[in-house]
Amino acid sequence: MTRIAIVGGHGQVAQHLITTLVGRGHTPVALVRKEEQRGALEEKGAEVRMLDIEAQDADAFAQAFEGCGAVVFAAGGGPDGKIERKRTVDLEGSLKSIEGARRAGVQRFLQVSAIGVDQPLPDDTAAVWRAYVEAKRDADAALRDSGLAWTIIRPGALVDDAGTGLVTIGETVERGEVTRSDVAAVLAVCLDDERTVGRQWEVVGGETPIPDAVAALV
Repeated sequence: MTRIAIVGGHGQVAQHLITTLVGRGHTPVALVRKEEQRGALEEKGAEVRMLDIEAQDADAFAQAFEGCGAVVFAAGGGPDGKIERKRTVDLEGSLKSIEGARRAGVQRFLQVSAIGVDQPLPDDTAAVWRAYVEAKRDADAALRDSGLAWTIIRPGALVDDAGTGLVTIGETVERGEVTRSDVAAVLAVCLDDERTVGRQWEVVGGETPIPDAVAALV
């Protein structure tokens, strides 16, 4: 059994991941900003620790990661909303998580990114979307250069439908939708397979069972 810290522990992908990890015999450690989120996450089987991604520094992240064997960065300001939060959550939150993991001695690090963020953006791209894509792109680059045992998962358009357990995964795939539940399942499979270290994959809904889709790439 391994404690797995989840940054952005109240997010929708994170909540699916909590359930999945508990089922696989791990202890998810949900890191959240609001005390009132504790009860629902504990009911799902998570250990809950408080962490304000935007307000606290890398030392606080390291403290939150104490005793964990892996970190999953699943936080995000989302593709809508304020430009500033793309920097403070999606980019700086990731950078502080990376540094916190180093300081806590946690080598294994998984990051939820977004499909296609390395591709050039059209000149008429909306400012908020540009900020979101650039934050994800830069966070991924920082993780690849971190020296940690990283895996980056880049899902397509996230939907709340029931998970199918079937996906298409590859270094690049055609854009499409994928359920948040299936993204969580991909993360869980990758966490339990050291052969996924140093790999970056895009994922959308597909026709291949998740364990088989991952196994075919490692």
